[in-house]
Amino acid sequence: MQTSLLKTKLYIPPIPPEFVSRPRLVDRLDAGLHRRLTLISAPAGFGKTTLLSEWIQRGTGRGSQVRPPIVWVSLDRDDNDPKRFWTYFTAALETVWPNLGAEVVPMLESPKLPTNAILTSLVNEITKGIETAVMILDDYGDGDSTKVQYC
Repeated sequence: MQTSLLKTKLYIPPIPPEFVSRPRLVDRLDAGLHRRLTLISAPAGFGKTTLLSEWIQRGTGRGSQVRPPIVWVSLDRDDNDPKRFWTYFTAALETVWPNLGAEVVPMLESPKLPTNAILTSLVNEITKGIETAVMILDDYGDGDSTKVQYC
């Protein structure tokens, strides 16, 4: 990807040493793997990001349930710009599928943002054989909520 990106926005944050484990909520996240969307919403500072980090670090779900690949993007107010948002979204997908953005990246770098063409191309690339994944958009919204989408 040509555009300069802050790569740390694509990293799963580490669990702080003094965190409080929430096994009941982690189990609920495991239970949500068969759903298309799970929304975690709470005021700032209530541990949404830490909960997700704990869930990811715990690894494979209980029983025979195998967790799909995790794609993470930490968002901020600047990501309200569509070009910036889709650039980070695509870069996050590329952390799991390195050649995924081959058709999308040139469109994102063009001066005119053809949003419909980008989304069509991105969806087509995603459906070319990519297995199920978990897309986490951390701080989606006004910076005080976390959205987790299971695709």
